[in-house]
Amino acid sequence: MSKPIKIPVVRKELLFPFIIITTLFALWGIANDLTNPMVSAFKKVMPELSNTQASLVQFAFYFGYFFMALPAALFIRKFSYKSGILLGLTLYAIGAFLFYPAAANEEFVYFLVSLWVITCGLAFLETTSNPLILSLGDKETSTQRLNLAQAFNPIGSLTGMIIAQLFVIDALRSDDYTTEAYNALTSEELAAVRENDLGIISIPYIGLGIFVLIILAIIFFTKIPVKAEDNKLSLKESFNKLFANRNYLQGVVTQAFYVGAQIMCWTYIFQYVDNLNETYGWELTATYYNVAAMISFLIGRWIGTALMKSINPSKLLMLFGIGGVLSSLGAILLPGMAGLISLVAISVFMSIMFPTIYGIALKDMGDEAKIGSAGLVMAIVGGALMPVLQGSILDWGGTGFADKKILGFIPEINFSFILPLICLAVVAFYGFSTIKISKKELK
Repeated sequence: MSKPIKIPVVRKELLFPFIIITTLFALWGIANDLTNPMVSAFKKVMPELSNTQASLVQFAFYFGYFFMALPAALFIRKFSYKSGILLGLTLYAIGAFLFYPAAANEEFVYFLVSLWVITCGLAFLETTSNPLILSLGDKETSTQRLNLAQAFNPIGSLTGMIIAQLFVIDALRSDDYTTEAYNALTSEELAAVRENDLGIISIPYIGLGIFVLIILAIIFFTKIPVKAEDNKLSLKESFNKLFANRNYLQGVVTQAFYVGAQIMCWTYIFQYVDNLNETYGWELTATYYNVAAMISFLIGRWIGTALMKSINPSKLLMLFGIGGVLSSLGAILLPGMAGLISLVAISVFMSIMFPTIYGIALKDMGDEAKIGSAGLVMAIVGGALMPVLQGSILDWGGTGFADKKILGFIPEINFSFILPLICLAVVAFYGFSTIKISKKELK
């Protein structure tokens, strides 16, 4: 009896380009998780902002994906993957450097524009890198390969979190005052604190812009293989095939719900911890728990990638979705530390979702995968819309986090995690409904 041929996730001849492209996954992870704590940071530096207004940080950041994903797909379709990467890195650097004039003018809107430009660049990187990783090897291992590449994204995310904590949150002078003491400062003192803190917020982004330019130079001199494609479809044919593909359309919707859940959990953990500190008189540091969530996410990604060798990816997606729903329920209903641990645990179950949804939705696609990739990146707009909706829940009773109790005992901040619960339920359903489609992955 002949021994079955084991198909490698990454072939040796494609290993170096795979590594180079995988570094970009970490690079946009830095930007994502450097920005997540900025909702809380801007609220402290500019207390006149409501929770909903402060959440516009996430709206501006993730709306760039929706705006630029399709133009990015059209660009790489006409030119090349490498051209898309270089343009994406250029926009990334420009947006980061725009933080300098934003801080100098002390205008919240300018910061929002800077974040939007950054994500226009990230839209190019994600629209390019995800399908490129899928094409760097055999179709049978494409979802595993994308999960492997995406496993390095949390490393960048952890870096972004640590930078945010050490160089921004810990350094904010406005965070050293109680609300009463801050309001008692003179106009000159307030102006000095604001100028200092907005400058602090801008420094990591400017440094990141310099780092991005270095990566851009390396990519420029690196040969990126482009897989030859037969029977290239016209743009009209690509759109027709995509809109006729029910699995793909459901994947786009599911991706929007997933990204919304991810950004809400990693953004509002800061407010969740602040409320626990106010309620119990604790002195917890939210970033440490966010880092714990990211480490859990990273571990979950590696475990999930390994499990896909023997478990249908769609079935695994369904099981992880159910786990996320149960953890969200714990974050809503459980008091104190138990609720916080449940919130951290959600990240374990979210770990495999983005790349797995991506791989399932684009399964067995040819040339239309470039345009299809744009739709899945546009779905990241869920990260722009959902946090604003969650912020509006926090404003139900006022600007605090527990001004109103739902059902008489659930603080607003806890109840707001009903949104991630709903989002993760959608993910679980998509996994269940696509189990048959993913069976070939194991053959």
